[in-house]
Amino acid sequence: MRTRSSPFIFLAFLAGAVHADAPAAPAVVPAGGATAIFAGGCFWCIEKDFEKLPGVIEVESGYTAGRTTTPSYEQVSSGSTGHTEAVRVIYDPAKVSYPQLVDYFWRHIDPTVKDRQFCDVGTQYRSGIYWANEAERKVAEASRDALIKSGRFKTIHTELAPASPFWLAETYHQDYYKKNPIRYNYYRKSCGRDARVEEVWSGK
Repeated sequence: MRTRSSPFIFLAFLAGAVHADAPAAPAVVPAGGATAIFAGGCFWCIEKDFEKLPGVIEVESGYTAGRTTTPSYEQVSSGSTGHTEAVRVIYDPAKVSYPQLVDYFWRHIDPTVKDRQFCDVGTQYRSGIYWANEAERKVAEASRDALIKSGRFKTIHTELAPASPFWLAETYHQDYYKKNPIRYNYYRKSCGRDARVEEVWSGK
């Protein structure tokens, strides 16, 4: 979850495990529910952000937009698979709409940087909106275009692309902020995520 130059022993410390772990079982999408895929850097962080939004039922951490099947955390972290850390948001469309999810997503990332988010550097930390159908594509592109037209950002590097297979991350990554709050809070603060989001979006 750190920059590519960070030693794997530090990754293991933060994850709370030094051994391989199996992917988590996928959450059940309830009748009437829907899903959406976003990438916003560290999936521990964007998972927590989305789980605070009313209407969101569950958020799963995983990997998407890559070249290989069943990627592991170590493989994705190396940057060799083409995947980015992402989340699958399970939500109730009667309580929160896809456009609302997209707007919420923008305001929890830094769209001005390429192949990184906050202290995490590499293509595996690029931000993205991965649409599942034509309606979602139009929403995502319109929201991006509106931000550029507003003059708030000269350039937006967030990737907009059709959804591809979403691979669940290992069990220990799911709800990491709940399982390891001290380690999680230390990471989030030291990475400067909230300070940068405030700087980027203040007054906008």
